[in-house]
Amino acid sequence: MSPKRGDRAAPPPAPGEWDVRFATAEAAKGWDCLSGQAPGNLRTAWQAMRTDPAPAARSDRHHCLKGDLARGTHKGRTIDRWQIEVTAGGRIWYLVDAERRTVWIDRASTGHPKATE
Repeated sequence: MSPKRGDRAAPPPAPGEWDVRFATAEAAKGWDCLSGQAPGNLRTAWQAMRTDPAPAARSDRHHCLKGDLARGTHKGRTIDRWQIEVTAGGRIWYLVDAERRTVWIDRASTGHPKATE
């Protein structure tokens, strides 16, 4: 069964970890595509979201988005949006809900997002 909006991207979090869930059905489908294309990189990205979704030490491959893309809305709340570069073109965008210790994946794709060009 394919994942859908609201589903977890993996098993429940262990103590101290963040819950990683899909904000949209499209993100869940994109996650499936990424898992076929780059399973090792996707696992590394999932682990980063699970343990430190908003790292103080940002990199070119893992950082907060800028401008109009820097924040997104989920369930009526506006929160910070981050990006992990999984492959040369593949990206995961996610919202960090610190209050609920939940990461909401709102975009996952194998191609570079046109919105950041």
